[in-house]
Amino acid sequence: MIVLLFGPPGSGKGTQAAFISQKFGIPSISTGEVLRGEVKAGTELGKAAAAIMAAGGLVGDDLINPMVANRLAQPDCAGGFLLDGFPRTLPQAEFLTALLAERRLEQPIAIHIDVPSSAIVSRITARRSCPVCGKIYNVISQPPKVEGICDLDGAALITRADDTEETVTQRLMAYEKNTGPVIAYYEKQGAHRVDGNRPPAQIQADIERLLSPATVR
Repeated sequence: MIVLLFGPPGSGKGTQAAFISQKFGIPSISTGEVLRGEVKAGTELGKAAAAIMAAGGLVGDDLINPMVANRLAQPDCAGGFLLDGFPRTLPQAEFLTALLAERRLEQPIAIHIDVPSSAIVSRITARRSCPVCGKIYNVISQPPKVEGICDLDGAALITRADDTEETVTQRLMAYEKNTGPVIAYYEKQGAHRVDGNRPPAQIQADIERLLSPATVR
């Protein structure tokens, strides 16, 4: 089973990726994890990426794509895998299609957790964090016992700089610009849209129904 999981920032994609990985026994792989692994291992690709990042640049597809190819060749991927946030662009999607065909692997099951932008903005701007212990709260769905105060250590909660409405809106626009064409690419191949504006358990149930038939192929 090969699963591609898409969703905008704040969609709960990380929670669902962990659920899929545990439920179906496949590794959940993110671009960030792959990149950190190559850098830590000191591979030639990792060294090249580290130099770019040290200079404040962005690591391009010429490095990311072969890193992903290397990761997918590892033994733990033999029974399938989940890609969380890759492919992020249309050229990456085309690369992945060619890679899977070259390795004679099955076509991926693409799932897009669809959440309205207004709901995402509401979710993220309601987040508060403790500057001491790092615990995250949500003033709407998971508020502290005392408004503005951390339950664990009594510190005053803060709103992170990247949790403001302006920043969230910019991130969503960037996501749509880059990932929108990727989702359209996979929709032509039968990608699934899941309503992400619901409790996590309901989203999990839908995803499980989508993926369970693939385990008996």
